[in-house]
Amino acid sequence: QVQLVESGGGLVQAGGSLRLSCTASGSIFRLNAMGWYRQAPGKQRELVARITSGSTTDYADSVNGRFTISRDNAKNTVYLQMNSLKPEDTDVYHCLCTVVPAFRMPEHDYWGQGTQVAVSS
Repeated sequence: QVQLVESGGGLVQAGGSLRLSCTASGSIFRLNAMGWYRQAPGKQRELVARITSGSTTDYADSVNGRFTISRDNAKNTVYLQMNSLKPEDTDVYHCLCTVVPAFRMPEHDYWGQGTQVAVSS
C-alpha cells in the first residue's frame, strides 16, 4: 500500500504565492508520473500540472507561466510552486502518483486526500 501526504495549502491574497508538497511512502519500487489536480465543489477534477519520471512537464493553460511543478526522487516528493495566484485558483488540490509497487508489478494510481487553497481578492 502507498500513502500520500500533502501539505502547503492555505489562504493567500491575490498575487501571492504558495508551495504545495506531496510525499509518497509505503510499497514503492518506482514512482512514475506525479501530478496535481484540482476540484471545485460540483465540478470535475481537472489537471493542473504533471511531471513524468523523466521530468517532462505539462500544465493546464490557466496556470502555465504561473505554476511550476518539480520532483525530488530521493524524497519521493512532488512540489507545486504557485505564483501570481488568482481567486479563480481557489480549489481543493489533490496529488496523484503513479506507482510501481514491486519489480514486474503493474503500476497503480494513488490519490492524496487533498489540500485547500483559497485566494482572496
